[in-house]
Amino acid sequence: MKTMFKNDLTDRIEQGLNAAREVLKSFTPGNVATEYKSGGDPVTAADRAVDDVLKERLVQGNEGWLSEETADDLRRLACRRVWIVDPLDGTREFVAGIPEWAISIGYVEDGNPVAGGICNPQTGETFIGCVGQGVTYNGKSAAIGQRSTLTGALVLASRSEVNRGEWKRFSNEPFEVKPVGSVAYKLALVAAGLADATWTLTPKNEWDVAAGVALMNAAGGTAYLLGGDRPSFNNQDPLISGLIAHPTSLRDSVGATLDL
Repeated sequence: MKTMFKNDLTDRIEQGLNAAREVLKSFTPGNVATEYKSGGDPVTAADRAVDDVLKERLVQGNEGWLSEETADDLRRLACRRVWIVDPLDGTREFVAGIPEWAISIGYVEDGNPVAGGICNPQTGETFIGCVGQGVTYNGKSAAIGQRSTLTGALVLASRSEVNRGEWKRFSNEPFEVKPVGSVAYKLALVAAGLADATWTLTPKNEWDVAAGVALMNAAGGTAYLLGGDRPSFNNQDPLISGLIAHPTSLRDSVGATLDL
C-alpha cells in the first residue's frame, strides 16, 4: 500500500495500519471470543492485540497516547502532540462479521486533529490524510463531495441509532439514509467523497472520531459538535457530544434538517 504523499506522520500512520492488519490476520470476523466491559460494550483479544502494536509503532519522543483499550495516563494532558486511537472501532460489527469496522488512528496537535488513518481490513479500504496534503483512498487522491443540498444525498447513520428508532424523524427527507457500524469508517467515507454526510445523535469518545475529524480537516470539509462548535481533543474527559460531518457546502442544508 503506497500513498501519494509522504511525511513522517503519514509514514507512521501507514506503517501502523499495516502492522495492525497483520495482527488481525490471526482473527476471523464473526468467529472471535468476546468479553463485555462493565458498560456492556464488547471487547476481544483482537482489540487488545492491535492496541499493543499501534502503541509500539506510533509513539515517539514526548508524544502522548489515548486509546479505548489502554488505561488512561493523564500525563497526556501535558503533551502538545497526542495519538488518539481506537484499535478496532465497531467491535460489535467485527464480532458479528459485518464488514463495517475499522482501525482508527488520529494525530492531534494542540487539540486539533491534523493527520489520520482509517482502515477497514474486511473491505480492503484504507484512508490516510494530513492537513495541507489532502486525503488518499487506497493510495489514490480522493476529494470530498461538493453538494450544496441534501436532496439526493447519501447520509450515513449509526446502525445502533437506526435500530433504536432515532432516525425515524428523517424518514421523509429527500436523502438516502444508510446504516453503517463504525463511526470512524463513516467519517472516512465522507472525507473521501464516497458519501455526502454523517452525523451521530449520541455522545462519542474522542478515540471514536479523532481520526475521522483529521480526515475531514485534511479534505477541507467540516466537522462540528451538535452545538455548532468545533471539537477540541485531548481533554481530561474524552467524552464529546454528537458529531456532524459533511462538505462545507452542505452546512446550510444540514443545519436546516437538524434545526441547528
